[in-house]
Amino acid sequence: MELSSNVNHCYTNTEVEPSSKPPPHPPPNKKKYTLHADKDSYDFVAHRSTRKPTNTLESIGHLVKGCLGGGILGIHEAYMKCGLWSSLVITIVFGFYITYCVHILVKSAQILYKRLHVPEMSYPDVAEASLEIGPFPKLRKYSKWFRYAVDLIICIDLFGACCVYQIIIAKTIKQLIGGNEGIDSENLNYLRLYILALLVPILLLCMITTLKYLAPFTLLADVFIVACVIATVVYSLRSAPDISTVPAWKDVIGFFEFCGIVVFSMEGIGVSLPIENNMKEPKKFPIILSAGMTVVVSFLIVVGFFGYWGFGESSRSPVTLNFPSEIFATIMKCLMAVMIFVTFALNFWAPFNLVWHYVSKKHDPKKHWLWERLYRGSFIIVITAIAIAFPNIGNLMGLLGAFCLSNMGFIFPAIIELLVVWEDPGLGKYRWRLWKNVFVLLVGILLFIAGTYSNVKGLIANL
Repeated sequence: MELSSNVNHCYTNTEVEPSSKPPPHPPPNKKKYTLHADKDSYDFVAHRSTRKPTNTLESIGHLVKGCLGGGILGIHEAYMKCGLWSSLVITIVFGFYITYCVHILVKSAQILYKRLHVPEMSYPDVAEASLEIGPFPKLRKYSKWFRYAVDLIICIDLFGACCVYQIIIAKTIKQLIGGNEGIDSENLNYLRLYILALLVPILLLCMITTLKYLAPFTLLADVFIVACVIATVVYSLRSAPDISTVPAWKDVIGFFEFCGIVVFSMEGIGVSLPIENNMKEPKKFPIILSAGMTVVVSFLIVVGFFGYWGFGESSRSPVTLNFPSEIFATIMKCLMAVMIFVTFALNFWAPFNLVWHYVSKKHDPKKHWLWERLYRGSFIIVITAIAIAFPNIGNLMGLLGAFCLSNMGFIFPAIIELLVVWEDPGLGKYRWRLWKNVFVLLVGILLFIAGTYSNVKGLIANL
């Protein structure tokens, strides 16, 4: 979830007005969800009042934009950790796995629309409703906590992505000013100074409280990503060694670090429901999902495979740092720094508004202007402090993928589907739906534990 269209991470059910600043999703309902009988048919598509519904092509574009982001700039480092051919295969496997988990979340949401007679829901809505009307009465009182868990993971993931962006900008500026000298040895103290120097510009940028002046830059970011993919292939082939000399597999630690990064780079669970909520024909979402994820996985494979093959064991993140000191490559590096700088504010906008929705209630509405900016400044300072402490893009992306997205992308969707199908249509012959979701859960838990451990270990090693 990130560089090209972070605004799509505002887990909202309504179209965002450029001049307004709504919370990322409706506040938690104080009233209980009302479960309707199956005989009471409900057409959720007919009851939607989307002002500008998106067609199939537009929806595919939004999904690709929502999935591809800053992670694509570091996917080659993930390939370097795991090995060339094993990484290629695992990327494809995770592509299918993530696609399936998004599918079961959206399918569960559409079942809930019909049962609850609501036209649309956000991810936190679906989580809360699935437990509140679920088959286990003793667990229903925890439905709000399930919602809060989703909210918390969303915030950690997107605020963490801001840390990654700040490091990418700092590393790019460091290379542009200081050249290649010292980059290979990763002089972290100098890099930390560059990160600290970005604090004031980012503080000023993030005081912008609406998307009116920021949203147009998402189109330029999309163009940059395509240019980056093409440039990676061209420049890597110039220096690519005999492919038989590139390691196909490395070790288990590298494998779990790779898993975290690749999940971070392609996970689109957060944008799936906002896209489905705004589609003209939401029942065609499986087609949108298949087409969009094919593009996402293809882009990641191209940058990861060619980036590692061409730049080898000395490759650096972001991938543009490996480009030669030519005019076009230098221009791309400059544009990348500018684009990520602007989209930092877009990425910050979504989780902050979620936090602000909760904390604003504790302050006098007449002083919201002041308190909002104080909170914004405080969060930026914390993000900068984390980036200074752990200026390692690969392990930071891996940690976010393992810690946040294993929950949001795998564990939560499996739990939600089980709650939704437990009684109707049931677990199926030999309880196959139960065992299927148990498998999804186990994979998510394994990635959460092993991926978090390996990436935390890598971050500590680079302190």
